[in-house]
Amino acid sequence: MTQRLFLGGSWAEPEGGFYDVLDPATEGTVGPAPEASPEQARAACAVAREAFGSWSRTAPEERAAILGRAARLIRDRLAPYAELAQAETGATTGTARGMQVGVAAARFQRYARVEPAEWAVPPQINEAGPMGRAGVMGALAVRQPVGVVACVSSYNNPWANAAGKIAPALAMGNTVVVKPAPQDPLSVYRMAEVLEAAGVPPGVVNVVSGASVAVGEAVVTSADVDMVSFTGSTAVGRRIAEVCGRGMKRQLMELGGKGAALVFDDADLGSAVAGIGTTFSFYSGQICTAPTRVLAQRGVYDRLVVQLAFYARRLKVGNPREPDTVVGPVISAAHRERVESYVETGRKEGAVVVTGGERPPLERGFYVSPALLADCSNDMTVAREEIFGPVVAVIPFDEEDEGVALANDSDYGLIDYVWSGDVARAFRVARRLRAGGVGVNTVGRNMEAPFGGFKKSGVGRDIGSYALHAYSEVQSIVWPG
Repeated sequence: MTQRLFLGGSWAEPEGGFYDVLDPATEGTVGPAPEASPEQARAACAVAREAFGSWSRTAPEERAAILGRAARLIRDRLAPYAELAQAETGATTGTARGMQVGVAAARFQRYARVEPAEWAVPPQINEAGPMGRAGVMGALAVRQPVGVVACVSSYNNPWANAAGKIAPALAMGNTVVVKPAPQDPLSVYRMAEVLEAAGVPPGVVNVVSGASVAVGEAVVTSADVDMVSFTGSTAVGRRIAEVCGRGMKRQLMELGGKGAALVFDDADLGSAVAGIGTTFSFYSGQICTAPTRVLAQRGVYDRLVVQLAFYARRLKVGNPREPDTVVGPVISAAHRERVESYVETGRKEGAVVVTGGERPPLERGFYVSPALLADCSNDMTVAREEIFGPVVAVIPFDEEDEGVALANDSDYGLIDYVWSGDVARAFRVARRLRAGGVGVNTVGRNMEAPFGGFKKSGVGRDIGSYALHAYSEVQSIVWPG
């Protein structure tokens, strides 16, 4: 079936024709994706604006029920959806099933179970405070939906990323226009089908795709859009922020990362190597939270480099559909060349390429072997810029203060990590790091914890109950006491 756009509850023929979505593992065609015209993108925003009034007045329980049905439908169709996600992204089977489609279902289910306390501002806020000559005034703080939200999702995880935007936005009474990444939009259209089947009214969810930047620009600049939720590069995020500033639009930005991983002399090296090694394996390093910049204390530096190299060489790179594959392809030929160019730049700037960075002997697919660069300094390009691939740069340090200073000497501040056997030191260091999140002896995530970045890694916080705040405005109502 040829994919159509999802506009106003109907499947519309794209005015821009179609373009091919490629499987990064085989370089074959997954299927045609619709190319919306800028006019259709703006029409989607207008439809969402029209639908906002009635949807925002829908009972929260009814909205939650729809999200719960969507979660069940995704779980029921997990196998074919995961197969599509794998074809579009090159993810391994376990990642496609568990971390892409599985997480998407969990996120819809999470916002189908919103507790009343999560909606409210603490009632003590000016509940009955003196107001000068006006006497005592009562006050109530409530949350209102923002309006029409443009959800611009990333290519590395189309299911979980789009669901993480759509579900809390709908739960709070917003309507959405989704602009998926051009590399893998077909999964997001399956999500639209699910929401339609779950009972989302026409116009509440709209999906417009396109390989042209004009589609995204039309959505973001539309006067009908009140908020932009974007996941992607800092460069694109900066352009979107400028547009939002001109239109006074709310924004939620999850941007680039260059995660610093501080490994102290007393760290559990096995745990540190396994955590840092996720940069090589998880999404082939195409994840903004990856610990790509390793700061190793001198006493453990040599052993850590040896163990990371051993870890990287053991990982099977290849077809993600094979059960023993750990490292799949990167998203495209252009991105493979970008990753390779960073490895070569590191070499030219004085880093030692301990292992990896070359193309494995595979006939088809956009593969890069996991690369470990040692003897790096914090001013090298590989330590400053987000590579978004299976590349780790290791930098030595001596004392705690130096390690913290190196970690904070970055344009980015999304997720940093600390490995130490001294828990007091680990938490002390974590509090000194200029990052939106810090993992202590783990790369795991708590899905109720706030997520977002400092500096050029983003604006705002979401995940868990924090997403309900991100996709809403606080309104105060006062009256004579």
